[in-house]
Amino acid sequence: MRAHKALESEDAKEAQWEAARGAAVGAVKWGAASAVLGGVGYIFSPLYRGLTPQFKVYLQMSGMILGSMIEADYRMRQYEQRVRMQRRIARDRAVWANYEKELMEIESEASSSSEQKK
Repeated sequence: MRAHKALESEDAKEAQWEAARGAAVGAVKWGAASAVLGGVGYIFSPLYRGLTPQFKVYLQMSGMILGSMIEADYRMRQYEQRVRMQRRIARDRAVWANYEKELMEIESEASSSSEQKK
């Protein structure tokens, strides 16, 4: 069953920040690429020069939004993979520590029983 405030957990907040950073980076990258393509279009294309400024802004914003979605998704997948790996490592460490503890108990029992036989 889900927790009542699942989106307020520390993991969820960290994931939100990671997605926001990815969205900002993606918007800047793809916005710069859209601006360059807009400049190239303005220089070489009479069709692009004839477009209204509103539509040119729409094209620029579309590139930025697409880039922010792609980069945010990429960052979220990377974050999810990193968290899963950290949890797997912690679980394996706990299993290993439990194994070492049991081994020490068995060895101490074996040494005490061998001392009693002598």
